[in-house]
Amino acid sequence: MNTIHEIKSAVSKLSREELVALRDWFQEFDAEAWDRRFEADVKAGRLDSLAEEALRDLCEGRCADL
Repeated sequence: MNTIHEIKSAVSKLSREELVALRDWFQEFDAEAWDRRFEADVKAGRLDSLAEEALRDLCEGRCADL
């Protein structure tokens, strides 16, 4: 399966149970990929400025109580 069209076609032929299993698998796959990207961004320092801004807002009382 090389193309999106082929994947869409195959997915459209799945049974309800297979579709549920695919959805569950894809959610896990996607979450793990997001986690890896987030961890890489943290290690590379790409989120440092956002963290600093959030800490500044907290220290200056600009955060709502939850």
